Amino acid sequence: MGDQNLSFIIKHKESSCKARTGILRLTHGDVKTPVFMPVGTNGTVKALTVNDLKEIGFDIILSNTYHLYLRPGEEVIKGACGLHRFINWDRNILTDSGGFQVYSLSALRKIKEEGAWFQSHVDGSKHFLSPEKAVEIQTVLGSDIQMQLDYCSPWGAERKEAEKALDITTNWLKRAKNKWDEDVSKGYKGSLFSIVQGNFFPDLREKSASICAESDTPGIAIGGLSVGEPSELFYETLVSTAALLPEEKPRYVMGIGTPEYILNAVENGIDMFDCVLLTREARNGRVYTKKGPFSLKRAENRLDFTPIDKECSCKVCKEYSRAYLRHLFKTKEILFSMLASYHNLYFINELVKNCRNAIEENRFIEYKKSFLSQYKEGEN
Repeated sequence: MGDQNLSFIIKHKESSCKARTGILRLTHGDVKTPVFMPVGTNGTVKALTVNDLKEIGFDIILSNTYHLYLRPGEEVIKGACGLHRFINWDRNILTDSGGFQVYSLSALRKIKEEGAWFQSHVDGSKHFLSPEKAVEIQTVLGSDIQMQLDYCSPWGAERKEAEKALDITTNWLKRAKNKWDEDVSKGYKGSLFSIVQGNFFPDLREKSASICAESDTPGIAIGGLSVGEPSELFYETLVSTAALLPEEKPRYVMGIGTPEYILNAVENGIDMFDCVLLTREARNGRVYTKKGPFSLKRAENRLDFTPIDKECSCKVCKEYSRAYLRHLFKTKEILFSMLASYHNLYFINELVKNCRNAIEENRFIEYKKSFLSQYKEGEN
């Protein structure tokens, strides 16, 4: 049940690699893939309005079940008739189940077969999150795509721990899908994605990918990557795992945002990705250009009246200089975070748009090499 709520159309396959373009047809409109999703953890992409996001060209954002469950709470979102109305966003929303927060707040949680007990990082109160509860919360949110609750074992974990985490994730998937099917039968229009785990053990990854494929959820995510492992292992695991996933399903790698990681993901047939990196670094003075990222707060920008990137068409680069932006950062003006975040998200959205164009013209590998050559040459 539920597949009618999401359809994925593959438009074009690159002739020289596994990159592809497609269209995700979701409740709140079509989304072109590959796609980068800005992260609005608490129902807002930090320092940006929904109109900013539309102006840049985003059709889908990510919010977080764990954080919205704690604040403002289910009753508030329900009273607002869902997250879309609450935040005044009429396009698509994907919600993370809270599994990553359960993973990252390891000192505040205890995982059992029935679910995860955790202590709120806000006020210390104790809560229980089961796979059914995660689906229930996301249904209240009105997520266009919701993620199953999963158990991510850390980089460097022993095989026994990875096996236990995978067994629990598998059990949670079955229970989440049953609950999601039930909610769909009652009128819920969002889709559920399963998540591949297995740490960095190839046979466990293969087992998990097979289970996710058999579950026949509308989409599949690759979890447990970008958690501190060496980049070589990230790439190796990404390539091998992506190759195991059904071609007809949209594929999502969670938590990647650098150009290098995105380009490698796209090359291997990944359709969706998200990360807080671009906006977080923007707030800390680091901005991205085609010649690599750099720190605006450095003294060399004090008398530099050129834009962040002369080749960028965003309104920040059209209207403001490096010198002015550095001044805003040094004086701790809120406007700095707004402008730098806008630029960084514009940069990454343009990168992904250019990827789509290159794939359609069967020149993605050429584009990737050209981009990275220029990007790495200018990195500080």
